[in-house]
Amino acid sequence: MRGFIGLAVLIIAASRAMAQTSQPAWTASDALSAAVANQQSADTGDMVDVGDLIRKIRKKPAQTEFDYRKPMRAIAPVIGAKPSSGVIVGVAGNVGFFRGDPETTRISSSVASVTFTSKKQAGINVHTMMFGRDDRWLLELDHRFQWTSQETFGLGTATAAPEGEVVRFDFYRLHQLAYLQVRPNFYAGGGLHFDSHTDVHADNAEDQWPQSPYYQYSVANGLPLDTQISAGPSIEILWDSRDSFINPSHGWLARANYRALFDGFLGGDSSWEKVNLELRTYTPLSSDRRHKLAVWAYTDLVVDGVAPYFDLPSTASDSYGRSGRGYAEGHFRGEKLAFIEVEYRGALMRNNLLGMVAFANTTTTSNRQGGEQLSDHFAPGVGAGLRVLLNKRSRTNLAFDVGFGEKGNRGVYLVVQEAF
Repeated sequence: MRGFIGLAVLIIAASRAMAQTSQPAWTASDALSAAVANQQSADTGDMVDVGDLIRKIRKKPAQTEFDYRKPMRAIAPVIGAKPSSGVIVGVAGNVGFFRGDPETTRISSSVASVTFTSKKQAGINVHTMMFGRDDRWLLELDHRFQWTSQETFGLGTATAAPEGEVVRFDFYRLHQLAYLQVRPNFYAGGGLHFDSHTDVHADNAEDQWPQSPYYQYSVANGLPLDTQISAGPSIEILWDSRDSFINPSHGWLARANYRALFDGFLGGDSSWEKVNLELRTYTPLSSDRRHKLAVWAYTDLVVDGVAPYFDLPSTASDSYGRSGRGYAEGHFRGEKLAFIEVEYRGALMRNNLLGMVAFANTTTTSNRQGGEQLSDHFAPGVGAGLRVLLNKRSRTNLAFDVGFGEKGNRGVYLVVQEAF
């Protein structure tokens, strides 16, 4: 396995965020709520977020009491730059909330973004994780509506060239997952998945279209060229002992799912099966948990049938599209994919207003037709970034990262919430 390229990046970012407004005073009948909120206040008492700064600038009193029944909001700009999309601008928001007593119910969150790029791309993405009262159930939604383009490369990891054939398409995703709690931290459930790539065509140079990896893969496997749809159910198993999925300070996540996609179901163009295994762990490096080490590993495997080109396991095909920082979305693609990332997270200020991260990752994919096996080649990436605390109650950060890969690949990312 090739060694990681050593790079260090310092970036100064300025951002403005909309924070939660002050909450009204409570009545005596809210005793239980007050007890919970006082505990939360103690947990965040020495922390300062963007809302605190805004209140200080406006000479407003500091917010010292919180009502867990009120949502926790954060909004921030989205700015980035990738070879496949050019300059990215937009806005992203996060809403954290509790559907039960925080002593027995985990925080829920919905993240939404609207983005535009200098290469005539646009997207609306919404991802929701909602825990029911006392964590008795969990609902996860991943909805995407994109009018976009993507550089396409041949399958496997031996394709690290910084440029590929650009293909334009409209992408619609509707993923709905529902879990029931089997025992504390352990959930089982299922889902329904729908992915549609329509109006697929060459961005330009129509004469080069037959040579594009998308065209050749689709023709070789008898798939239509203008539209490719995958749809079917899944079985899901989840173990989650993290203290928060928005910005965990400790705990584990382990997930396994099996997905079956059927030809003809909701317009599906082929029958195929996929297995995904994922592990995340967070280890405090200091007693106050202001410094920690996070590890993320997963493997995505097509175990039977032929998947449409854009539905093959690929870089940034995870739920939040954050894997493989340093490479463009879909840069590495194959019937099988494995990925691992290690990230150091630390506070730059004692009040946690500013933080930083440094990360290293590697990706490997297979190419059945070309004879490339998983782990024959690796694509390493490294990077660093800054964090600004948008909302201390939900621990939501504005994340600004720069990632570098091999052969000139790179990416700049400004998003709400951690990569994992």
